[in-house]
Amino acid sequence: MKRRNAREKAFQILFSLDNESFDPKVSMTQLLEDDLPSDFLEAIIFGVFQNKTDIDHKIEDHLEKWSLNRLANVEKTLLRIATYEMFYDVDTPHGVAINEAIELAHVYGDEKSGKFINGVLSKMTK
Repeated sequence: MKRRNAREKAFQILFSLDNESFDPKVSMTQLLEDDLPSDFLEAIIFGVFQNKTDIDHKIEDHLEKWSLNRLANVEKTLLRIATYEMFYDVDTPHGVAINEAIELAHVYGDEKSGKFINGVLSKMTK
């Protein structure tokens, strides 16, 4: 599984992270059906899941006039994935994490999602 595809699958799985009954293993099994998850996919899913509180604090520290609770789930999930990749996954360059989040925002978000995500993540790199 290519990294871009893994990120998209991770987004689809983690989109339900705020649901109280979220179980990453069950969600991954249901989405992938008979396919085996890549190590990268598992790293993103479990990394975001296990570090959610710290990741959310990093995101909130870089939001202007917004709170994490006000964000749409698409933007919140993409910011979580990119933040995980930028600060917890040393193999992903910051620019790649940002660009991949923007690309997924163009697919799953609205016309302003990509710019918003770029703005928040760019502040994290300064």
